Amino acid sequence: LLLTLTALVVAQRREPVAARELSQILGRPTSRSVTLSVLVPEQMDIYAAFDGRRTPTVSASPSQPTEFLLDGLQPNARHFYRLHTRKKGQNTFVAEEECSFHTQRAPGSTFMFGVQGDSHPERLNRMYHPDLYVRTMQNVVKDRPDFYLTLGDDFSVEHLYNRDNLNLHTVGELYRNQRNFLGRMARSTALFLVNGNHEQAARHLLNGREDSVPVIVGKSRLTWFPLPAPDGFYSGNTEPVEFVGLPRDYYSWTWGDALFVAIDPYWHSPVQIDSGIGGKQSKDGKRDRKGGRRGGGRGDGWATTMGDAQYHWLKQTLEQSKAKFKFVFAHHVLGTGRGAVELADLYEWGGKSRNGAWEFDKRRPGWEMPVHQLFVKHGVTIFFQGHDHLFARQEKDGVIYQETPNPADSGYQAFNREAYRSGDVLPNSGYLRVTVSPRDTKVDYIRAWLPKDETAEHNNGEVAFSYTVRPRAQ
Repeated sequence: LLLTLTALVVAQRREPVAARELSQILGRPTSRSVTLSVLVPEQMDIYAAFDGRRTPTVSASPSQPTEFLLDGLQPNARHFYRLHTRKKGQNTFVAEEECSFHTQRAPGSTFMFGVQGDSHPERLNRMYHPDLYVRTMQNVVKDRPDFYLTLGDDFSVEHLYNRDNLNLHTVGELYRNQRNFLGRMARSTALFLVNGNHEQAARHLLNGREDSVPVIVGKSRLTWFPLPAPDGFYSGNTEPVEFVGLPRDYYSWTWGDALFVAIDPYWHSPVQIDSGIGGKQSKDGKRDRKGGRRGGGRGDGWATTMGDAQYHWLKQTLEQSKAKFKFVFAHHVLGTGRGAVELADLYEWGGKSRNGAWEFDKRRPGWEMPVHQLFVKHGVTIFFQGHDHLFARQEKDGVIYQETPNPADSGYQAFNREAYRSGDVLPNSGYLRVTVSPRDTKVDYIRAWLPKDETAEHNNGEVAFSYTVRPRAQ
């Protein structure tokens, strides 16, 4: 199986690859429902049985996932379901493995969630090993968290663009490939995605054409993974993107005694935030061959932004929440750069320019205060980020800044270590297991090791670092 997955990743870099196995992904959990996304390896009839009921039977295609809404559920409870499949030409259904999930936890509950940083499947043998990714997912399965977040750079599209081979089909293969890994745990753990810079879901690349990079990426993301949109349970971005609809890029929800907030600057900045398409910077801001804008803002950190609408939504979400714990997730501070607290004083995040001058009031009229100060005022417990490819825990003004490790780096590197001038720093690989109770939140760094790399001191699944935080005064 591991050899098959390795071949899948290598082949994906050359030719589109069909699904190799049945894939089940849970998403959009609420107090009374969850969405089940199913990708079949071949044409077949499928239905899901749950709580003594079943969904209608659907003829599913391997070309894209089929979604089922499992609703009418009991709140604050574990529910079990089982997918039933019938291949073409067969008369009877086959019952697949029983899986489970948990509906929204009530205040006062203890629960667990997980977080991983950049998986970067395109960086085979440089920052990524498929067998190690499987090991990380197996560790997550053992812990059985209620939900799991990935913090971006999981679907890098630059290599497709550079070969002039970026379209819905080829980008869809990137998303299909990730399901083979994430689906191992997401069949019983709801999954949430956060955009990274390499996804290129970027406003500055929009050009009014349906074949533009961000439109193709945006459509693919919503096709292959069940992400939350604003409704009675989730709050989030209500502004549709032409040809895409609601991008489902920033959103929030409450679970037990905690507020969860995912934010995204890339869909909202009018200029390039990090590396341009193809990993290249453009100083002239000329149009690329797809008609999008390259570059055009790297020299001025104030030019990049999460936008007015997202800022005011974030402010309102934080100030209206009475949750004991507040967790915010993004690909990175400012969407670019290296380090965490080292950048937290800058631009719209901290209010100052590179020269140390306070320019926030002039540069962000109508904003109450910079983002970090907003976190401090409203008691944000932990800000989780990726991008830097290592584990790092820092603290500023009572807010924990947590850099999240890669799940599949078989080199076990601490990339960009020099950018972190304080805090606790450890190398890859693995994920963060976060346990929330009414009294405190515990963060464990669960290391993943390939069998050949395990030693008497380091074993797969070990807790490499652990810390506990109490609720912050608001």
